[in-house]
Amino acid sequence: MLDLQGYEASILSGSWVTLQVALLSLLLAMLLGIVGAMSKLSSFAPLRWLATAYTTVIRGIPDLILMMLIFFGGQLFINDFSANTNEWLNDYFSQQNPQHEWTSYLPDYIDVSPFFAGIATIGFIFGAYMAETFRGAIIAVDKGQLEAARAYGMSQWQVFHRVMFPQMMRHALPGFGNNWLVLLKTTALVSIIGLEDMVKAAGDAGGSTQMPFTFYFIVALIFLFFTAISTTLLKRAEQKYAIVTR
Repeated sequence: MLDLQGYEASILSGSWVTLQVALLSLLLAMLLGIVGAMSKLSSFAPLRWLATAYTTVIRGIPDLILMMLIFFGGQLFINDFSANTNEWLNDYFSQQNPQHEWTSYLPDYIDVSPFFAGIATIGFIFGAYMAETFRGAIIAVDKGQLEAARAYGMSQWQVFHRVMFPQMMRHALPGFGNNWLVLLKTTALVSIIGLEDMVKAAGDAGGSTQMPFTFYFIVALIFLFFTAISTTLLKRAEQKYAIVTR
């Protein structure tokens, strides 16, 4: 039995944080992925160019560099925006009513939470990969089935819900599952921006007890547990949509 020197609670707490970051990042990535896929298939050229630029840039820069850029650059942008907005409002209301002293309601400095920064960064990164996955899945759907559904009198929502979505999911699930598993492991990067996930908890515990291997080994087992559950659920989903679309 491994002796964790009383750090069991911090590791469990960190694993819950990791899971929350992963699931919320997945939701954001799916949203961006669907928007990106539809944009790349759009007949409106500027949307296609924007979506292509998004996926090209994200896939060409390492995740670690993107996380640092978005976390620190995002803080600079938000705080510059807040300061400039305060200055503009102060000048505007001073001109409108010189006798009244304008009181700013925007803070001078906004500290971006590592939790939300981690979700935004990972979701933004994997949104590009999801866009390619969903785009390929949409293209793979037999257009004749969509035309037949419209000819039968189905509304756009019915065509999407009854024909497009089940067919698309059958083609998207393998790539979607792979993206999810990589996303789950990528959450380990949030420790570098100060989030108290299980990787950071393991690092702190390993440094205090001089047992880094023990704690990182525990974290590896937890990640393996998460991926094993995910793989099982993904296989069931693939079986379900394979049956639906036969």
